[in-house]
Amino acid sequence: MNRNCSDTLFERAASVIPGGVNSPVRACKSVGTSPVFIRKGEGCMLTDEDGNTYIDYVGSWGPLILGHRHPAVIQAIQEVLERGTSFGAPVDLEIELAELVLEAFPSIEMVRMVNSGTEATMSAIRLARGFTGRNGIIKFDGCYHGHADSLLVAAGSGVATLGIPGSPGIPPEAAAQTLSLVYNDIDGFRKTMRSVGNRVAAVIVEPVAGNMGFVAPISGFLEALREETEACGALLIFDEVMTGFRVARGGAQELFGIRPDLTTLGKIIGGGLPVGAYGGRKDIMMHIAPQGPVYQAGTLSGNPLAMAAGIATLKALRSKALYAALDRNTERLCKEIAASARRAGVPLQTAHLGSMGGLFFTDRQVTDFDSAKTSDTNRYARFYRGMLEAGVYLAPSQFEAFFVSVAHEKQHIDATIDAAARVFEEIARG
Repeated sequence: MNRNCSDTLFERAASVIPGGVNSPVRACKSVGTSPVFIRKGEGCMLTDEDGNTYIDYVGSWGPLILGHRHPAVIQAIQEVLERGTSFGAPVDLEIELAELVLEAFPSIEMVRMVNSGTEATMSAIRLARGFTGRNGIIKFDGCYHGHADSLLVAAGSGVATLGIPGSPGIPPEAAAQTLSLVYNDIDGFRKTMRSVGNRVAAVIVEPVAGNMGFVAPISGFLEALREETEACGALLIFDEVMTGFRVARGGAQELFGIRPDLTTLGKIIGGGLPVGAYGGRKDIMMHIAPQGPVYQAGTLSGNPLAMAAGIATLKALRSKALYAALDRNTERLCKEIAASARRAGVPLQTAHLGSMGGLFFTDRQVTDFDSAKTSDTNRYARFYRGMLEAGVYLAPSQFEAFFVSVAHEKQHIDATIDAAARVFEEIARG
């Protein structure tokens, strides 16, 4: 596999961009290689600058549930380009996308568009504090909610990959009001809430974790979050930036039947363009400026290109059959990869919900960040490099989920399963 162009571009990038990348995990340090520079995506396939092709399971880290360059999305963007690229003023498309979000998420009675998942969670936290008059926040180890100061505490994803405990540059007082607890520890959460719950503005959680790798909630965990926050007057925030329209059309809250007070969204609702959103109960959302005193603003919020891409994507996701097919493909992928690992004697845990899944190179069941960290990251690095060589593009980190798109057909799943079997055999041989 030729890497000359990618390596040359990475060397050039490193002289003008810190680390040569604009988001840390892309540097591929934890998998012992340099990044692949992408030239083009089409369907579920990527082509890099050297002409190598890959079956893509990153999907721009989740947004591309319809695949790259879906015709409806491209057409929607092209039509809006005839109107302009940005106005910094209201457009009709903002309303239509908001209505589609409310249609899929009954817990969201009003929604505010922003430009990223970090903006969405940061704004939701500010709103929760403004609404409740409290300052305390509870999050969970390994759940990543963007890089806002008060939330970058015991975070997962890129921070876990780089082994950085939080981050320099964050004043201690900015994180002092945030408690980080163990994900899926029901008893520990209940005990904490009964001790400090009257000082907690909000509990924020990835209802299905995707930033310590894929970890699903155990039975009763999300229910406990809802019960305890209601009991003490705190708000429950579901960070569905990753899971919204991914694990189900109505996100994890649809799957598990839990109604949070606020929800943060991103990724899929932008159809591949930069978008975030936060929404929830009307009485809470009415506290946002200009209606209320909690300030939040954004020059590019509601950008017409992003709104159009999101509208086209969400309209295409109204089909129950589409979600059923995504679930079947993802389940088969996980099942067959796990079987190949067993035959090769390689310890591996797999799990999925909808079109989102994960792989952990450990013999332990993974239910939280500590058990996720028992994974053999060196073995994952070998798997990543072997799969890349075989033409399969995975996340360059053990602590990330993978994503299946509508564009992944049987031949792509078959090719991925066959590639994984060969790579496991190579790993087993040492």
